[in-house]
Amino acid sequence: MIPFEKFVLPNGLRVIVQEDHTSPMAVLNIIYDVGAKDENPDQTGFAHLFEHLMFGGSINIPSYDEPLQRVGGENNAFTNNDFTNYYIQVPAVNIETAFWLESDRMLSLAFSEKSLEVQRNVVIEEFKQRYLNQPYGDVWLKLKPLAYQVHPYQWATIGKEISHIENAQMADVKAFFAKHYNPSNAVLVVAGAVTLAEVKSLCDKWFSPIPAGIKYERNLPDEPIQLAERSLKVYAKVPTDAIYKAFHIDSRLSGLYNTADLISDILSRGESSRLYQSLVKNKRIFSEINAYISGDIEPGLLIVEGKLMPGISMEQADESIWIALDEMKTDIVPVREMQKNINKLVSAFVFGEMSLLNKAMNLAYYELLGDANLINVELEQYQQITVEAIQVYAQQIFRKENCATLYYHSQN
Repeated sequence: MIPFEKFVLPNGLRVIVQEDHTSPMAVLNIIYDVGAKDENPDQTGFAHLFEHLMFGGSINIPSYDEPLQRVGGENNAFTNNDFTNYYIQVPAVNIETAFWLESDRMLSLAFSEKSLEVQRNVVIEEFKQRYLNQPYGDVWLKLKPLAYQVHPYQWATIGKEISHIENAQMADVKAFFAKHYNPSNAVLVVAGAVTLAEVKSLCDKWFSPIPAGIKYERNLPDEPIQLAERSLKVYAKVPTDAIYKAFHIDSRLSGLYNTADLISDILSRGESSRLYQSLVKNKRIFSEINAYISGDIEPGLLIVEGKLMPGISMEQADESIWIALDEMKTDIVPVREMQKNINKLVSAFVFGEMSLLNKAMNLAYYELLGDANLINVELEQYQQITVEAIQVYAQQIFRKENCATLYYHSQN
């Protein structure tokens, strides 16, 4: 059980305090309810670009990193389909520096043309290096629009294409900030060697004066149910052939998300998993194979991906995957096998929550979902999954008409 306190400022900022005096450190984490799915289809990559711009100076603080380094702090951020997360780790005695820095850039950025130009170039180089100039780097650029044809999950967080970043203008940046970066669209978590009274006082001082802004109301198009199998063949200079299969699954809060997660673990978590034992170790069809869920809040994907061994055809590899998935549909998973994977999941969760930063980020995420206390009940939800439920959901997921496959052929 992770104890915490919660309060809401008059401007709508939700604040969670998790006291942990086992170390002299503290974490300030802010999650903004904006991700790649909130972008204009003609201006993709903006949420990620904005993450970079947030480090380019705010209205009263020209240099973000310098004052943080002076008090022994460190920071970082990340963007995904659903949200953008910023965090600062600092000795607890210096936690007010974190409040000062984060509140100022929530109030307003400096909005300099120089910062926009610098960060635009940084993101463009990241696009080239990670997605265009390394083997299999463009998989998500091709697989996501194959799986999604209407919903904005169809583009990667980096964006659809470089031109969308190249054409970003200051007016666009200011409009994006005004729409998404305000107290009513954020959750603040402070964890570590702090007290509730201290956090309330610092919030009143630094965050309460910030105008609430207008709460962004999301209205995204629903992805139609896929009715036919989809596939795409790609040819590139990569080390070996690869297959990527994407199956549609239910949303994060549907009640079936955890079942999909457990199915992916049974298939490929560790060297004792089904796909590894069958297709890597015994039949030697793949050199590596993995199954995992995309982790999205709205209806996401369960991915099965593998690199083929030399001499194995795409047809043989593809058939072997379907045989393994069909076994999940026709045969009840032994209780012992299911429980083994639940135990692994519980161990990973408990170990992860030993990290102050992980606790802060997870509390922010669960509050964004609607209830921070989900952090204390989700493991119990996994324990309640039955082997019958696994079979029924596997039958629903693993259908060819619910699958999009990317066949990645090596030209070497």
